[in-house]
Amino acid sequence: MLAYIVRRLLYALPILIGVNLITFALFFVVNTPDDMARMQLGVKRVTPAAISKWKAERGYDKPLFINDSVSGSAMFTDTIFFSKSARMFAGDFGRAEDGRDIAREITSRMGPSLAIALPTFVLGLLVTVSFALMLTFFRASYLDFWGVVLCVAMMSISGLFYIIGGQYLISKMWKLVPISGYSDGLDAWKFVILPVLIGVISGIGSSTRWYRTIFLEEISRDYVRTARAKGLSELVVLFRHVLRNAMIPILTGVVVVIPLLFMGSLLTESFFGIPGLGSYTIDAINAQDFAVVRAMVFIGSVLYIVGLLLTDLSYTLVDPRIRFN
Repeated sequence: MLAYIVRRLLYALPILIGVNLITFALFFVVNTPDDMARMQLGVKRVTPAAISKWKAERGYDKPLFINDSVSGSAMFTDTIFFSKSARMFAGDFGRAEDGRDIAREITSRMGPSLAIALPTFVLGLLVTVSFALMLTFFRASYLDFWGVVLCVAMMSISGLFYIIGGQYLISKMWKLVPISGYSDGLDAWKFVILPVLIGVISGIGSSTRWYRTIFLEEISRDYVRTARAKGLSELVVLFRHVLRNAMIPILTGVVVVIPLLFMGSLLTESFFGIPGLGSYTIDAINAQDFAVVRAMVFIGSVLYIVGLLLTDLSYTLVDPRIRFN
C-alpha cells in the first residue's frame, strides 16, 4: 500500500509540472506582461514608461525562463517562471495586485467555503443516494416514472433559478434567514443554511438519475438473482449487496466534487456574499488579478490529484478484491 501511494505521488509530480507550464504559457506567452500592464493601467494611462514601471514593480520585467544577464543558478531563479510559477510548489503564491498575501487570503477564506461545501456534499450525497435507492426499489412503477420526470425537470432548471428563487422566497418574503452576508462563529449558520439547502436541491436531479442508473445496472446482475434465490428480501438485497457493489462508481463520481469542497462554489458564494475561495476567484477574474487566478488554478489541480488518490485508496474499503502492491 505504501509503495502504491509513493508511486502515485511520483506520477502526480509530472502532471502538476505540466499543468503549471500550461498555466504559465496561457498567462505569460499568450497574454504577455505588456498586455497585462495595459489591462491593469487602462486605456488613458497606457504609455511605454507606465508599462515599464508597472512591470518593474511586480517583477514582470524579467525574462520568462532563462536570464542571460546573470550567471549561475540565478539564470533560472531570476526569471518570471521561477518567481511566479515554480514557487507555488513550495506554497509561495506571492502577492495579489492589491499587495495582499495570497496564501494568507486562501487560508482565511477556506473556512467559509468549507462551511457551505461540506454540508452540501454530505447531505446531497445522502439525499440523492436514498432517493435513487427508493426509485430502484419501486422500479417500473408510477413512483419510479414520476420520480424520473421530477429529476429531469430539476436538471432542466438553471442553478441561478434556485439561488434567486430561494433568496426571494425564503429570505425576502418569509424573512427566515438573511439574504446574503456571512458571520464568524455560531452565528454563521444563519448565513449558511440557505446556500446549503439550495445546493442540495439543485443537485438532486442529475445525481439521482446517475445513481439510479448505477443501481439498476447492478440489480440485474447474477449475484442479485442468487441472493433472491436464497430467500433474502428485496430491501436486504438492495442495501447489503446492490449498494455495496455500486460504491466504486459512486466514489469515482464523488472525486470530482472534492476540489469544490476547498475551492468553493463560484456562483453560490458570489450571490450570497460569502467571503470564500469561490468569490475570491470571481473577484480576481473581474479585477484581472492574474496572480490570484494562477494560484487558484494550481490549487485546484493539486486537490483533484489528491482526490483521485483518495478515491483509489477507498476502493479497498468497499471491495476487498482490490489490493495495491
